[in-house]
Amino acid sequence: MVINFKKSYKFAIKSSTYITLFSSGILFLFNHFLLKSNPLFVLFFAIILFFFSFFVLQYRVERFIYRRVKKIYDDVSLLENASFRNQPVTTDMATLTREVQKFARDKKLEIETLKIREEYRREFLGNVSHELKTPLFTVQGYLLTLLDGAMDDKNIRKKYLQRAEKGVERLIYIVKDLDMITKLETGDLNLELTEFNIVEVIQNVFELLEMRASKKNISLTFDALYKPVKVIADQEKIQQVVTNLVMNSIKYGKQGGTTEVSIEDLVNNKVIVRITDNGEGIEKQHIPRLFERFYRVDKSGARSEGGSGLGLAIVKHIIEGHKEKIYVESQYGIGSEFSFTLEKTK
Repeated sequence: MVINFKKSYKFAIKSSTYITLFSSGILFLFNHFLLKSNPLFVLFFAIILFFFSFFVLQYRVERFIYRRVKKIYDDVSLLENASFRNQPVTTDMATLTREVQKFARDKKLEIETLKIREEYRREFLGNVSHELKTPLFTVQGYLLTLLDGAMDDKNIRKKYLQRAEKGVERLIYIVKDLDMITKLETGDLNLELTEFNIVEVIQNVFELLEMRASKKNISLTFDALYKPVKVIADQEKIQQVVTNLVMNSIKYGKQGGTTEVSIEDLVNNKVIVRITDNGEGIEKQHIPRLFERFYRVDKSGARSEGGSGLGLAIVKHIIEGHKEKIYVESQYGIGSEFSFTLEKTK
């Protein structure tokens, strides 16, 4: 890499000026009181001394200081820091100090970020392994039992094959969600923005999950009778958001509870959709991590209810892909409220 090396002459100029003024002053006093010679001699001496001092000091500084400074820049630039590659090298020590300190701060932040990502990667791989291992072992167990002779019994054969099928369906569900969240995180969202009625979308989700809710005697309702509310978004993906949030409210809702949806107007031509339940609620320490992949508040309970553990992460990416916001409020033992904004048609 070629470094644009920018020299500084401040040190040599200032030092030469100080030497010249001091020496000329001494010579002037000596000449005035003793030699009584022509004053122009002092001026000539001062000019000669200034240039001589400047060139000597500049040479010495370049030889013993500038080269070392340049070496520091060369060494640092090997680390491919953009700020060093794109800026001219200055021999001003204060500037160099600031640049090196900034470089050190940036590298420290980069190292800390890499550590967090590494920890996140390890946790993610562990979660993926656990999520896939459970249905795989389940399917394997049923198939091995059948191969060991259980397939001769027609009733057992049918029951075990049906259970193995459910395990395969869960694997497919997890893989599909993994594929979706990978696309979302790489920016491959491909939104198809259309104008649609959000009330109708929510009603469709209610009908879709009605049987699941009835198993726990949970009622799915609006908080009021709404006229059509037109929004601009990707209808299919917003329906997935509502489905995931309502499904979670059912999954963690209490027996005989309610899931209530409200739609409110906001400023700047926005609406906010609130999905509120009176279920078990979420403790405060879990809320900041709710939208992480595979993060579960109650690991054992959540897995017994099924799901891939990616639902809220997918919800977050879809809403943020629309340049909108998602919020969560919860009180443990009382219930939770998830809400998100959408752009309303004018």
